[in-house]
Amino acid sequence: MTALDRPHPHPRRRAVLTGTLALGAAALLPLAAPGRARAATGPVISDCAAWGARQPSSPVKTLATPPQKIIVHHTATPNSTDYSQNQAFSLARIMQNDQMDVRGWIDTGQHFTISRGAYVTEGRHGSLAALQGGTRQVESAHCTGQNTVAIGIENEGTYMTVDPRGEQYARLVELCAHICRQYGIPAYQIYGHRDFNSTDCPGDRLYALLPQLRQDVAARVGGDPAPAVWPVLSTGNTGERVRTLQLLLNGRGAALTADGDYGPATQAAVLAFQKNETATPDGVAGLQTWNQLAAPARQGDSGTAVEAAQRQLAAHGIATDVDGAFGPGTAASVARFQTTRSLPADGVVDARTWSRLVA
Repeated sequence: MTALDRPHPHPRRRAVLTGTLALGAAALLPLAAPGRARAATGPVISDCAAWGARQPSSPVKTLATPPQKIIVHHTATPNSTDYSQNQAFSLARIMQNDQMDVRGWIDTGQHFTISRGAYVTEGRHGSLAALQGGTRQVESAHCTGQNTVAIGIENEGTYMTVDPRGEQYARLVELCAHICRQYGIPAYQIYGHRDFNSTDCPGDRLYALLPQLRQDVAARVGGDPAPAVWPVLSTGNTGERVRTLQLLLNGRGAALTADGDYGPATQAAVLAFQKNETATPDGVAGLQTWNQLAAPARQGDSGTAVEAAQRQLAAHGIATDVDGAFGPGTAASVARFQTTRSLPADGVVDARTWSRLVA
């Protein structure tokens, strides 16, 4: 469990009472303003002012790029039987106070929270406005290694041995579907926190619901919900997928000889990467390691990740220049490969295309 999902065991009384509730029509904001191109098709979200948020301790950064994925969390707080909006607002204040006062963060870490009563609150300031625009995101603090590329959704409660309430799950589907529509995120890009970091989050039972969540969201937004499936590589493995791993690690600061041999140097590089990204530090390249490494590669990119994709395409019998420059020829080769694997032929090496290349 990371800091965000481990609330302070004894919240101070002032944390529960912080802020005044600005109830009424102005407190509940639709997800899109009238007249915008993107319609208000998602749930009502109470913004930071509605639940009495403190101001961030320093400016929140809004990125010029949209998110690529959604990451689902649980708050690891008690499974409250108070399903009121007041409880949702109280939880939002407790989480912000804990994360600012105890962890030293500038604001709440996640973008949105869904209460046990199925009320949705904005977490980090600016998240709702960015979602309404559909082209930008707020830099967050909910998942190491993913805070500039993923929307974080907290679900009130602890879901190791019990499922979320049906109403809460339905709201999660609704919110995820709207986020996917706004940003063009495919349903297969919905993950759990433990897919990236060493943590129990979002709980065994909620994590087990993620395949159903992807299916339910895909039923609303279209597309194939099947997620990326990664090989497990360790000492003694050889071949092109090991070379791919080595090149991706080099792109993240390692200095490996990309020889396709998973020896001691590669194991040490994997272990160092895992520690840096708070993944399980076992020196084995599995789910968390691949999910952290496999950033999208597209036309205009260059470097070792592009070289890795080009080498994989060539290994699959698709003629491709291996020059580390992602030009029109590489995009066409990627699209051809995607067609052979029944993937959308968009010429972008996203997580699922990476996974098919190294499978």
